[in-house]
Amino acid sequence: MIRLLKGVAAVAAVAVLGGCSLLSTPDPVQLYRFGNLPSGVSERESPASTVQVAMRRPEFAQAVREDRILGVTGTEAAYIKGARWVSSADVLFSDSLESAFAAQATRVRLVGPRELTRASQALDIDVRTFEARYASPGAAPVVTIIARVRLLNAQERSVMAERVFTVEQPAGENRVGAIVSAFDAATRELNSQIVAWTDQNARDIPASGAR
Repeated sequence: MIRLLKGVAAVAAVAVLGGCSLLSTPDPVQLYRFGNLPSGVSERESPASTVQVAMRRPEFAQAVREDRILGVTGTEAAYIKGARWVSSADVLFSDSLESAFAAQATRVRLVGPRELTRASQALDIDVRTFEARYASPGAAPVVTIIARVRLLNAQERSVMAERVFTVEQPAGENRVGAIVSAFDAATRELNSQIVAWTDQNARDIPASGAR
């Protein structure tokens, strides 16, 4: 009886191992990032006279908040297969915008979400669209980013300035590498516009009453 049980167990083990060998391996996923500063451009020290503006963590639409890359054709939407962001899109965007302010701002020092420094003004960013748009299936897409940006008075809790930014960057071809490059270029362009707009609209308000 014991020998029979051992034989059954051995057969079962072989069956399990055989089943494992038949399982398909998942498709490889390539990781990408976006929004890096251009080659040769680096962060610099803040100018002597600066206006401090606190940045809230950017809000992304639910469909593009995480690490998947969204493609849209008409009313149909799907995530691009085999490619993901190295981190969630909202985190990558936040980091890239902080770097852009550090490298390009002339009046404003951006206080990032991880800093405890108080500021009299806050930058509120709502990224409503972050996708690759296809005019037709198989065509080279156009990366489209739409973001509403508000500059808030932290003391009065009022809106000082507001603007909706739209950036479109065509991909060179319908290939993942080209699409990612378009996302990267579009993000850097959006960042530059936000930095210039904030530099222009931020005011020197005492932060003593900020919460």
